[in-house]
Amino acid sequence: MELNREHFRAIIFHNFRRGLSRQECFDELNSLYSDKAPSYSTVKNWYNEFNRGRCSIQDESRAGRPKSVVVPEKINAVRELIKQDRHVTYREIEASLDISMTSINKILHEHLSVKKICSRWIPHNLTNAQKKARVDWCKEMLEKYIQGTSKAVYNIYTGDESWIYAYEPETKQQSTVWVFQDEAKPTKVVRGRSTSKQMIACFFGINGHVATVALEQRRTVNSEWYTTICLPEVIGEIRKKQKNRRIILHHDNASSHTSTQTKAFLTERKIELMGHPPSPALYYPIIFSHGLYSRISQFLMLAQNKTLDNMVIR
Repeated sequence: MELNREHFRAIIFHNFRRGLSRQECFDELNSLYSDKAPSYSTVKNWYNEFNRGRCSIQDESRAGRPKSVVVPEKINAVRELIKQDRHVTYREIEASLDISMTSINKILHEHLSVKKICSRWIPHNLTNAQKKARVDWCKEMLEKYIQGTSKAVYNIYTGDESWIYAYEPETKQQSTVWVFQDEAKPTKVVRGRSTSKQMIACFFGINGHVATVALEQRRTVNSEWYTTICLPEVIGEIRKKQKNRRIILHHDNASSHTSTQTKAFLTERKIELMGHPPSPALYYPIIFSHGLYSRISQFLMLAQNKTLDNMVIR
């Protein structure tokens, strides 16, 4: 039979009652049980306890943390803290429940199966009314243009403005590389966009690119520029192919697009204006706003010897 701590304590108590000294008790245990025998300090401590009148060889209940705090009560407490504050940190849980980081980690991952992730980015937080307006607009467009089969879709032109940069840093996806198990993880210096940039307005129709208009230096996108430089150039490119072609223009709700001056310009030239749902510009008839400019950025990353003059393809 393998002796445990209580068995050895009983033997120590027996030797204490026999009148053996601490050293005699230790020597006897050591001769009988060798390396399994308790240490001299253990024998000494228990002799001191028995001298003080203690008769029990059981461990006394003691204040403080239990040996394991990963118990249902603590697990439920951690669950409630997370429900109350989804940003709660390890330190805050530790301070609130007085449990170790190791126990917190075990509760979070082995018992609650939670993980901390970033929130999914959305361009705008729409109200229910705005969401309904979007759905209604989409249904209206589908009905008006017969699920996209109407010939009128060939008359729709859409455009938007955006900055393009002479240098765009690599995205996280673009900087990924293959490494073998014995290789160190590669590093790279974080670099920002270049200060050399150009504002452009890019317009498309169902058959592709129509025109790209660059904003002149030291000018801003306003109604004056939009109606005297940008739109005339775009309309001119459309008219080159079909002089009397019907034009349905779709642009977002930027101030330069919705101003009185812009509306008057479009009315005078008999250009129809397509409706627009609440921001962001996710439901363009030709979805290009984010996709187009991200592809332009990728192209510019690979291009060499970029300048403001050669970045814009008209």
